[in-house]
Amino acid sequence: MTSRLSQPTVRPARACFSSGPCAKPPGWSFDKLHGAFVGRSHRTPASQARLREVIERSRTLLALPADWRLGIVPASDTGAMEMALWSLLGSRGVDILAWESFGETWVTDIVEQLCLRDVRIFRANYGKLPDLSQVDPGRDIVFTWNGTTAGVKVPHGNWIANNRHGLAVCDATSAVFAMEIPWDRLDVVTWSWQKALGGEAAHGMLALSPRAVARLESYTPPWPLPKVFRLTRKGQLIDGIFNGETINTPSMIAVEDQISVLKWAESVGGLKGLISRSMANFKVIESWVATSSWVSFLAEVPDTRSNTSICLKIVAPWFKALAPAEKIVAAKALTTLLEKENVAHDIGAYRDAPPGLRIWGGATVEKDDIAALCTWLDWAAIKVARSTEQS
Repeated sequence: MTSRLSQPTVRPARACFSSGPCAKPPGWSFDKLHGAFVGRSHRTPASQARLREVIERSRTLLALPADWRLGIVPASDTGAMEMALWSLLGSRGVDILAWESFGETWVTDIVEQLCLRDVRIFRANYGKLPDLSQVDPGRDIVFTWNGTTAGVKVPHGNWIANNRHGLAVCDATSAVFAMEIPWDRLDVVTWSWQKALGGEAAHGMLALSPRAVARLESYTPPWPLPKVFRLTRKGQLIDGIFNGETINTPSMIAVEDQISVLKWAESVGGLKGLISRSMANFKVIESWVATSSWVSFLAEVPDTRSNTSICLKIVAPWFKALAPAEKIVAAKALTTLLEKENVAHDIGAYRDAPPGLRIWGGATVEKDDIAALCTWLDWAAIKVARSTEQS
């Protein structure tokens, strides 16, 4: 970081770097919503066809195995995960991995709400992964593929046994469409529309392997299940959920938008193209961090660094000298300065994470915008450092 206080001359064309809802695809406009089935029942054949189109385009784009089931469910990724946990767990012991806030949410669900007794929790602080080798293939596994609030991802799925007896339940909401997902190592995978492809909120996706379906049809949880959580009826999978018959009323505007973003994803080379775009964004930040004297990755091990929710910590001496409360204020001052300049919106670290930055690097963000942002980050850091020293 230089000591220049002159503003950079190049601004990001789009200042949207939020980790959710994420930036819309390049070229998106409200015209994409033309033809949405507004004012129509979601149960009509035409509306059902649109919902099925979301499912089938998603399935094809992600190369989901043919024998997996995929459905649209309420309440975003959270709803999808809640449905899975409340419907599937309890027949055997559970291993939970938690290294950031959303992983801790599933810990709370399982331990304090479902009150399961045979639970092992493997935790790690922000920036680290738990020891994955501790996982027992005879038990159910619950984990996030990419820790959205920590910028720490699992590097691969080899630590999950192919011959496991338990189910592998994966919250993959900021990983799908940006990272390789090994479907053969998983049994339940969830995500939301508003993350990697920049869709709209409130809708989730639930993917189930044949093993997960077999569990649903052979096991009845001992607790009551609200209607929005029910995946079976009289011991059989509710097939309609996986054919566009949603449990509650979906937004047909959001459905139309999701179709448009899936078409965009196909146009940039499908899954390989999406991963390539996201990795290109990450590489820009990686190169910038390598030469920076004031910022570093929160994720300590390179292979575990997320290429979507890229989390950074401030390591400058002036920042380290601050009290904990002062660090929060300084980090907020930096992001607020960029907000006022209309250079970067919503890049502050998650509220439970260490003070710092969180920059979305998914495929809908342009590499040139990431590069421009880096120069503005240096400028803002100098401004905040000098302001802090003067006070």
